[in-house]
Amino acid sequence: MTTTSSTSGRRSPRVPIVVTIIVLAALVIAFFIFASLYTDYAWFAQLGFQQVLTTRWIAGTLMFLAGFLGMAVPVYASIAIAFRFRPVYAKLNSQLDRYQQVIEPLRRAVMIGIPVVLGIFAGLSTAGRWSMVLEYFNRTPFGKTDPQFGLDIGFYVFELPFWRSIVAYSSAVVLIAGLAALAACYLYGAMRFGGREVRISKAARIQLAVTAAVYIALQAVSLWLDQYAALTKSNSLITGAQYTEVNAVIPGREIMAGIAAIVAVLFIVTAVIGRWRISIVGTGLLLVAAIVIGGIYPWIVQRLQVKPSERTFESAYIERNIKATRDAYGVSGVQEKNYDATTEASSGALAQDAQTTANIRLIDPKIVSDTFSQLQQYRQYYQFPKELDVDRYDVKGQTEDTVIAVRDIDLDGLSSQANTPYNRAFVYTHGYGVTAAFGNQRASDGKPVFLESGIPSNGALGDFQQRVYFGETSPAYSIVGAPKGSKNVELDYPSGSDDDNGGNATTTYAGNGGPSLGNFFNRLVYAAKFQSEQILLSDAVNQDSQILYDRDPISRVQKVAPYLTLDSDAYPAIVDHRIQWVVDGYTTSDAYPYSQSQSLSDSIAGSESSAYRTDQVNYIRNSVKATVDAYTGKVTLYSWDTKDPVLKTWEKIFPTAVKPVSSMSAELLDHVRYPTDLFKVQRSILGTYHVTNANSFYSGDDAWNTPQEPTSGTNDSSDTADTSTTTNSGTNALGATTTTSRANLQDPYYLTMKVPGQGTAYTLYTTYIPQQSAGSNNRNVLTGYLAVDSDAGGAGKGKKASGYGKLTLLTMPKTDNIPGPAQVQNLFNSDTTVSQELNILKRGNSTVKQGNLLTLPVGGGFLYVQPVYVQSTSSGSYPLLQKVLVAFGDKIAFEDTLDEALNSLFGGDSGAAAGDQGAAGGSSGSSGSDSGSSSGSDSGSSSGSDSGSSAGSGSSSDSGTDNAALQKALSDAKQALQDRQDAYADNDLVAAAEADQRLQEAIQAATEAESGN
Repeated sequence: MTTTSSTSGRRSPRVPIVVTIIVLAALVIAFFIFASLYTDYAWFAQLGFQQVLTTRWIAGTLMFLAGFLGMAVPVYASIAIAFRFRPVYAKLNSQLDRYQQVIEPLRRAVMIGIPVVLGIFAGLSTAGRWSMVLEYFNRTPFGKTDPQFGLDIGFYVFELPFWRSIVAYSSAVVLIAGLAALAACYLYGAMRFGGREVRISKAARIQLAVTAAVYIALQAVSLWLDQYAALTKSNSLITGAQYTEVNAVIPGREIMAGIAAIVAVLFIVTAVIGRWRISIVGTGLLLVAAIVIGGIYPWIVQRLQVKPSERTFESAYIERNIKATRDAYGVSGVQEKNYDATTEASSGALAQDAQTTANIRLIDPKIVSDTFSQLQQYRQYYQFPKELDVDRYDVKGQTEDTVIAVRDIDLDGLSSQANTPYNRAFVYTHGYGVTAAFGNQRASDGKPVFLESGIPSNGALGDFQQRVYFGETSPAYSIVGAPKGSKNVELDYPSGSDDDNGGNATTTYAGNGGPSLGNFFNRLVYAAKFQSEQILLSDAVNQDSQILYDRDPISRVQKVAPYLTLDSDAYPAIVDHRIQWVVDGYTTSDAYPYSQSQSLSDSIAGSESSAYRTDQVNYIRNSVKATVDAYTGKVTLYSWDTKDPVLKTWEKIFPTAVKPVSSMSAELLDHVRYPTDLFKVQRSILGTYHVTNANSFYSGDDAWNTPQEPTSGTNDSSDTADTSTTTNSGTNALGATTTTSRANLQDPYYLTMKVPGQGTAYTLYTTYIPQQSAGSNNRNVLTGYLAVDSDAGGAGKGKKASGYGKLTLLTMPKTDNIPGPAQVQNLFNSDTTVSQELNILKRGNSTVKQGNLLTLPVGGGFLYVQPVYVQSTSSGSYPLLQKVLVAFGDKIAFEDTLDEALNSLFGGDSGAAAGDQGAAGGSSGSSGSDSGSSSGSDSGSSSGSDSGSSAGSGSSSDSGTDNAALQKALSDAKQALQDRQDAYADNDLVAAAEADQRLQEAIQAATEAESGN
């Protein structure tokens, strides 16, 4: 007894230790969960969107409870009933007796544990469906009906998914409950097997028969609902019910639903009278009917009736699909015009398009990021995005297309000495200002002409709050704010005048941009959230401190509007003296009857849509315009498409979240544009659905594609703007993100121009070529030109411009052969004069980058314009615009300026002036344009980058004026080029070879003359 007592005494302290450890671990986990919930609420409350979070929490919690109870209670009841009515004196075999002995001590735990575990899994599954349930209970009619059943479209979008989910969930619950009952009945002897005989107790018979009846009744309801789902099913030809579905599958589902209902009744009869045979026979007949009515009969109809005359039988259903698709994607109102484009470049042809010509954008936002960085970045801890944004601003009473970029913070640019946790959290907190350049101008040295530049920036955009605390590359978190009179610790911008701060101006954040860290508890929870002890312990945190996080504009909008799918590009605009990020939001659905379904990410990317993507849509609206203040982080949602039933539904759910469009200022509306991603989706649809004739649609003889990016493979392979494939990321509704790679299709472009038959407007456009299989004899000729009026401003506060969103489709006569982008690019690259001059530009340590190939419907035809940039390969260099390529029909010109190139192309006088007129003697622009970083300010082009002069050009470069030998060599090269062309025209190969030899010698002489050898 003494030994036992001693042993027990030694072991007993271990139990409290284990319990203590478990309790402490649970408390730590609970604290981190609480910290996450608390900080989420603080973030939403600071923005004024706490209703969005609380609604999600409440809805998700209720859905979890419903899912948990809906699974756990029936399963528990099924097991409990089977146990309660088990045969008390049933004779069990030895094996079952052993099972009972093992399970009996754990019976109570098993009866409770299994339903609880299953209920938790079911609850977690249903909690994620909160949005579908809220949409159902707040649904809004579409006011349109489907052509098959005559039901409102809202039934398919809001109601059908809800009821099908209820039936599927209930079926799973009944099936699992039935299996649990079956196992309990077998284990406790209510069901016994002896040879061919199966004996079932009365209680077990009633329970199992009723369970089977409920399950089959649910399948009857599911079959009935499936007939409606046929209208959104993707088939090989179209999305929606075709002839076989309408005449065989849908009637078959109705018949099978009726048979299933009868079989369910038969199982109830079995429960009453105890005869299993009638219910088993009924089940067999149901299976036979499923095979015959659901499979064989539709196959016979499709194979023997429809296939031999498919176009005739499917014509009416193709028409349904065309109409529904055009409505669902918002392209039913596209205005189609025949455009018999000329290919003759006659003198004065652009006289009627002078305003378009003056606004042709030469600055390529995909190429000039390095130029902006070298001239306007100033410090290594700033950065510009890889691809800049295009907008328009009023400059001296005239609207100018601009290329604009925010100077954002880049903590990765900090030196190793400065890259400390303190500096990252408290000092380097924000970017500063914007830089903007005229889209249609260039300086004499090829630099952009800045209308806003410097730091602090100054220029045509006026006074505005320049600090960027909320940007696309802002730190994960920053701690800002301090009492008045405290010393500033945040680096504001490099000023060169404040000796106490190393030549840097400092500031203290004065906005309301994040939750408070003014008390110990808030510091503690945020220290846990970001796993950073400095939030809790640093003396830089004070009573007025705020913590800024989740600062990317798209991420902020996605959190407060989880029901939206967001455009991939947020762009900055100077609005009401502040930098505002503008984000486009879409409402989408995959349940619009008869509308063509496609992957949203694939459609935007331009790749072939896969039915296995999780982001399938067949309805989309640009329902919301959102802004994010770059200083305060304030998110504002504006109801843009006030007729959208999906948005109306969510406005019922979150009644205070979205403001009416009447709240938008006139200045904000001036910068609202038609979104690129929506336009890409619509151009993808219109490539096929511009055809409204069912027979033509079926034959596919007039289907179009977007052309490939013509500069792919032309520019230096290291250029990020010129990859043969690109990666496209998209944010789906409720925050899911998808990424897809694709061949590089030509992007749509924003330009201020005049579409034939309309006035001049800020326009987004794209081109089409024939749809053709890979590897075939592809014809890269223009078949269509799609443009949309993208200018929402000009009508005043809260009013959209009447023309905004108007789609215009120019269609080419099928007999015309208007060169497409790839043909024109090939024309540029294969022209001997152009290629030789490009080789001259490439000599030494230089590379040539051919910019975006713009297509403009002017002069009665199509004008192609492509800027040509030259960049040195040395460190710190940047691209400079040196030449411009233009084409009209099969005629091209290659000059120093667009104005010269147009005059050369159109017989010496185009009839209109371009925006870079006089650039050869111009300057680099605004007052801030020369204040950039000195490193690389003169290294943008290699030696001789201005020396190339095209055939027929009346101008010469500055460098050539000061070097007689170089000028003579270039003149000899020009003459040799002309002689070689004449020799080939005369089929004189000997003379051509001699001219080619002289050309090589002239190029060599030019190289030596410039290098001084």
